[in-house]
Amino acid sequence: MQFKDYYEILGVEPSAGEAEIKSAYRRLARKYHPDVSKEPGAEEKFKAVNEAYEALRDPQKRAAYDQLRARGYRPGDEVQPPPGGFGGGYGGVDFEEIFAGGGAGGGFSDFFESLFGRGGGFGQARGAAARGDTRARLAVSLETVHEGGSVRISVGGKTYDVRIPKGIRPGQMIRLAGQGRNGDLLLEIEYAAHPQFEVDGRNVIYPLPVAPWEAALGAAVSVPTLGGPVEVKIPPGSEAGRKLRLRGRGLPGTPPGDQIVELEVLAPRAHTKAQREAYERMREAFGDDWRRA
Repeated sequence: MQFKDYYEILGVEPSAGEAEIKSAYRRLARKYHPDVSKEPGAEEKFKAVNEAYEALRDPQKRAAYDQLRARGYRPGDEVQPPPGGFGGGYGGVDFEEIFAGGGAGGGFSDFFESLFGRGGGFGQARGAAARGDTRARLAVSLETVHEGGSVRISVGGKTYDVRIPKGIRPGQMIRLAGQGRNGDLLLEIEYAAHPQFEVDGRNVIYPLPVAPWEAALGAAVSVPTLGGPVEVKIPPGSEAGRKLRLRGRGLPGTPPGDQIVELEVLAPRAHTKAQREAYERMREAFGDDWRRA
C-alpha cells in the first residue's frame, strides 16, 4: 500500500485552512472533470482530487491522516497498516462510508480505505451496537438528491439497491430491515462533495467566472444547474461577488431551494498579439485612475 500526499495532490500547504482546501478542490475538480476535460489522464486525476478532498475536508479524517503523515512518509512510500487497519490507532471514523450515485464518491484507493476503516470491515456505531443495528454513512450525489432514484451499494460483500427519495436531507436515515449484522442496516445520508456546486440548506451555490467586459457590459451566459443548463443574464455594471438568484433551481423541498450564482470576475490571459493589443487599448481607454473611479 503506497502513501499518498493529499496536500500535494490539491496543491496546498499542510497548514491550509478549510476555505483554501475547498477552493483548491473546486478549481481542480472543474479542471479535470471527465465531462469537460480533454487532458490525458483527466479521469484518474479527478478521482485523486476527490479522494484528497474527502480526506481533508473532514476534521476527524484530516487529524488521522496528519498523524500518519507526521511519520515522514513521502508519495510512493510503502505503508504497512497495523492489524485491523488504521481506524482504531488513528482515531478513525465510527462509520464505514459508502458512496453512491456518482459525484465525488467511489473508487477510493487502498490507502484511503485502510486509513479510514472502509476496507477493514463494516464498523458499528456506538449506541447502534447495543440495539444490534448496524449504521453507515451513505454519501449520495446532488444529482441523485435532486432527481431521486435508486443507487447500488456494496456492504460487507453484499449488494443492495437503495431507493433515494427526492429531496432527502443530510442526517436522515434509510433503514434496510434485517440487513445489519444482528439487526437492521441504517444508512445515514450525507451529500457527496460536488465539483461545481455547494449546498446551503436547500439552496445550491454556483461560482460563475465572467470576463471583465461581460461584467461591465452585461452578457447572456449558459449556467449548469442540477436540472440542466439555463441561460443567465448578467446585468451591466456587475461586480465580483454579485449574486444572481435562479428561483426553484436548488434542491427539492417545500418550498424548493434556489440556485445562487456568484459572479467571479476574472481577466483571461493574453495568449496572442491581438489579445495583448486589446488589453493595451483597454489600459489607454481607462487610464491609471480607474481605481479611484
